[in-house]
Amino acid sequence: MKSSKASLLKNTKSLDRSVADYIVRKAKQRIALKRWEEDLNRKKTHNGMLYVENDVDLEGPPRDFYYINDYKATPGVNTLGEAIVGCECTDCFNDKCCPTEAGVVFAYNEHSQIKIQPGRPIYECNSRCRCGPECPNRVVQNGPPYSLCIFRTHNGRGWGVKTLQKIKKNSFVMEYVGEVITSEEAERRGQQYDNTGITYLFDLDYESDEFTVDAARYGNVSHFVNHSCDPNLQVYNVFIDNLDVRLPRIALFSTRSIKAGEELTFDYQMKGSGDLSTDSIELSPAKKRARTTCRCGAADCRGYL
Repeated sequence: MKSSKASLLKNTKSLDRSVADYIVRKAKQRIALKRWEEDLNRKKTHNGMLYVENDVDLEGPPRDFYYINDYKATPGVNTLGEAIVGCECTDCFNDKCCPTEAGVVFAYNEHSQIKIQPGRPIYECNSRCRCGPECPNRVVQNGPPYSLCIFRTHNGRGWGVKTLQKIKKNSFVMEYVGEVITSEEAERRGQQYDNTGITYLFDLDYESDEFTVDAARYGNVSHFVNHSCDPNLQVYNVFIDNLDVRLPRIALFSTRSIKAGEELTFDYQMKGSGDLSTDSIELSPAKKRARTTCRCGAADCRGYL
């Protein structure tokens, strides 16, 4: 009887130590996540706020990740193309000048919502245009207007992103940014990423296959957006100051109305306007990545990425 009580007391003390240790670690995590959240909001340049939430585990801020707002050039890549001509319009919505000069249709309706089909490019007004920031053809460049939350998922998908505001269908949500690297460097990095089963390589394949965006170490909130086989975001190629067709900016627009609190996702193998990782470039088998199990939970889930 005495030994049973002693054993019980010992187990209780051990449990108390475990609980105390968890409480201490959780408190440290909250402090670290709050500091990270403050750092993200200092660095972001768009209007919406960024929040961080982890009610799942003790994971803290990611190591070796640096928040950026625009593409980061690497050796052999120039992403800072300067516009050589701009419009003289006073009513860009009706004159549709910049898109017309580029030989494409005006991308937005009167509510700044995308109206063109995926795969078609967006040509926005640039730094040489006379129009101001309120121009209806300046949407992506004005940045995301929504407050978003980076949160820890409950089904083993790591971090995810959810909106804290309702988003209307066909609205601009965010850009996908990172280091712009050559296809050769992408192949080298891709082989390393295959060992972890995680990749942030997004091929810029609008008209060629020369460059790739790598958001593994440098990126914005899109770094944390998960894949879904039934996504609520769609990829579009955007040209503003840099008109080099090899280097489009990558914008994510909503495919439907999205409720506040709903997770944001896009298809990593989306065809027609840039693809993320895996076997998206049919003519470039050297860039094919190792397949990983998909956990998106969609009714039509393909099972693998």
